[in-house]
Amino acid sequence: MTGWRMGYSVWPQALYENIRKLAVNAWSCVNAPSQYAALAALTGPQDAVHHMVAEFDKRRKVVVNELNKLPGISCATPKGAFYAFPNIKNTGWKAKKLASSLLEESGVAIIGGPDFGILGEGYVRLSYANSTENILKAIGRMGEFLSTRKAA
Repeated sequence: MTGWRMGYSVWPQALYENIRKLAVNAWSCVNAPSQYAALAALTGPQDAVHHMVAEFDKRRKVVVNELNKLPGISCATPKGAFYAFPNIKNTGWKAKKLASSLLEESGVAIIGGPDFGILGEGYVRLSYANSTENILKAIGRMGEFLSTRKAA
């Protein structure tokens, strides 16, 4: 259910009350069709789940391998979700400026790390919830951009 903003979590009892307050204000009241879809996803056939877990693992490996080939970029292997958070500090670019420039000039959408907190500068986030073919195209465009453009 990629992109449906639906999920659940398990918390230690000591944190429950604070998390409940956050949930009520941040993600409660999910619409009924999404709830029914989530129920079907959890209780229905799981063969597609196993297929997608394998596919996302393949994509994760491709993303990490290809990002680590780009000039000035290093990327640790993500352990969850379908996002990579590569370090761009050695490119000379500020994260949000690089994200904007890549979108405007190369058609590649990434998000600057500062959008995820004050320690995010020097990192960008990109999703690998797309086909391997499109991921390779996007990372190829990133490489071309980084090889031809000086940090702004």
